[in-house]
Amino acid sequence: MEGTEVRKLTELEDRHWWYRERRALVTRALRGRRPGTALDVGAAGGGNTRVLQALGWRAAALEYGEEGARVCAERGIPVLRGDATRLPLAGESLDLVVAYDVLEHIEDDAAAAKGVFQLLKPGGLFLVAVPCDMKLWSAHDVAVNHVRRYSRAGLLGLLTGAGFEIEDARSWMVLLRPAVRLRRRASTGSDLDDPPAWLNTALGAVVAAERWLPVGRLPGVSLLVTARRP
Repeated sequence: MEGTEVRKLTELEDRHWWYRERRALVTRALRGRRPGTALDVGAAGGGNTRVLQALGWRAAALEYGEEGARVCAERGIPVLRGDATRLPLAGESLDLVVAYDVLEHIEDDAAAAKGVFQLLKPGGLFLVAVPCDMKLWSAHDVAVNHVRRYSRAGLLGLLTGAGFEIEDARSWMVLLRPAVRLRRRASTGSDLDDPPAWLNTALGAVVAAERWLPVGRLPGVSLLVTARRP
């Protein structure tokens, strides 16, 4: 991602409904868990890293690009430069790794999953979010450098193949999937924009409703998994 785009993204994520709900998902997944040492892989501006810190985790960001690492540092977030397939930390040194919307950008996602497994202590958690269903593939995916969209079976197979046990797996953005599918059919590039305040609020309310509705087994736009190293 270009440096100017990283900065635009960082500014947008503080108020955008999609990023706001992702932060809520991280909080929900870690509710009631004892904090430890964590790494936020592909952190961009570090929005999720700051959530981890607020929850009491000793958290750092991992960024491949120079500008992303600089933005994190400017925001006071501890940051490492590195490749997600060659993570620059000692084995069994972490209690938690978060990779939200990262694996779909990596050609060798199996190497990334195995690398995370090796970094985690026994019992450590891996929180994953990825876009799902190749039926939704569009110019948006091309514009944001996706390599693939995942099926549920494909993602779970990737993680169990790396040695993980699956604690929870669910769909996300189920209620908005019809609207996303329609928009993606006409897409000519990334559809991540800065909506008017009223629309931002409305979309946020719709996706937040999934916190309480039993829709996690239905087709969505993304998949969320909590995996554990045995």
